[in-house]
Amino acid sequence: MSTSMPTIALVEDHALIALGFRDLVNATDDLRLVGMVESVAELDSLGESVDLVVLDLRLADGSLPEDNVRAIHARGAHVLIYTGAEDRRLIQSAARSGALGLIRKSTDAETLLDAIRTAARGREVFGVDWAAAIDADAQLPDARLSAREQEILSLYASGETATSVATITNLSRDTVADYVSRIRKKYAEVGRPATTRVDLYKRALEDGLLEGPA
Repeated sequence: MSTSMPTIALVEDHALIALGFRDLVNATDDLRLVGMVESVAELDSLGESVDLVVLDLRLADGSLPEDNVRAIHARGAHVLIYTGAEDRRLIQSAARSGALGLIRKSTDAETLLDAIRTAARGREVFGVDWAAAIDADAQLPDARLSAREQEILSLYASGETATSVATITNLSRDTVADYVSRIRKKYAEVGRPATTRVDLYKRALEDGLLEGPA
């Protein structure tokens, strides 16, 4: 690893996000961005080693987080996950693979830069999402909610009333109530009871349907 200014590479396949990241890092005087690529395989094209790879969790090439983290480690670099995704299983996969932490694309600039500096030194970046991923049971049973049920749960568990959920989804209040009942039943069937609204909130967090508190 570099003993002077940390060197950073970004693996990100959304151009606008990559450009914003580039401008942010280039405005610092203690970090050097070596380059930006759209896949882990392209890191070799940068022509030099880096201390830290900031890695998008979900790439268009369909690669798995654990494979990407393993490949980056083989290149001698640390990994910081950078994502807008809410997929609990992908986050857990990255955590188990040895990435140093996760930072949301929606986070503020200073938080992102602090996370980069910490990870570039080989230190773990702690946060609600990362702690939940590490602590969660990797074999947490899947309730197999449909897309519509996930939508209803994310709204209802976030604090919306059944009436407001009905308005947002263009369904009747009774239909929303039926959906909530089915959701509760599905969770109960896999041993993850959700008898209260607080329980539903916890299940939604566990399954990546809601973002945890900052």
